[in-house]
Amino acid sequence: MKRFAVYYAPRQGEFAARTAAWLGWDAASGREVARPDLPGLPCHAAEITRDPRKYGFHGTIRAPFRLGEGVSPDDAVATVEALAARLAPVSCVGLRMVDLHGFLALIPEDCDDELKALAAAVVEGTNHLRAPLTREEIARRKPDRLSPRQRELLDRWGYPFVMEEFQFHLTLTDKLPEDQRPQVMAALQEYLSSVLPRPFVIEDLCLLGEEMDGRFHLLHRAALSG
Repeated sequence: MKRFAVYYAPRQGEFAARTAAWLGWDAASGREVARPDLPGLPCHAAEITRDPRKYGFHGTIRAPFRLGEGVSPDDAVATVEALAARLAPVSCVGLRMVDLHGFLALIPEDCDDELKALAAAVVEGTNHLRAPLTREEIARRKPDRLSPRQRELLDRWGYPFVMEEFQFHLTLTDKLPEDQRPQVMAALQEYLSSVLPRPFVIEDLCLLGEEMDGRFHLLHRAALSG
């Protein structure tokens, strides 16, 4: 694995199955899955899910990072297990679909402070695992477009959208042309509405690894039990 990340990923069930099918990749089983043929889409699902597909359906808690020198995958598993043992689950009223700067995504309702606190604890608690950013990695974050605070967070934690800048979301599409968004949103609402969890609970920390082909795989699931 070339990089590791800590994500929310749904437990096995209809919500997990439908979202994996929509993206065409199931990170838990490490396999491609058949995509649904949804009526009303302007094109096939495969054409508008290229970027999120490789990650699998997820919500980022700690963005992907390379392991530091002398740090093993077993160290990452042990760290995630220890964090999950002391951190509590986060319960949200539910999920709603939004247009997030052109990307369609699900965001949780009425739990922002609790989610920020969870993510901050995970970012702090995993920071010793990561290798320092290279110049190339910093450049990919386009530091000239970041606010001074975001650049400070990038330097300190390896990612600019953490702590108070963090916004939990579950990405469903690539960035879409404006005229396609209503069609895709309507089709996805119909496809997902019956399986969206209420309440929506983040009950695990999931350690995922990125293989050399860019696909992410679920390596370890640790229940939040603090």
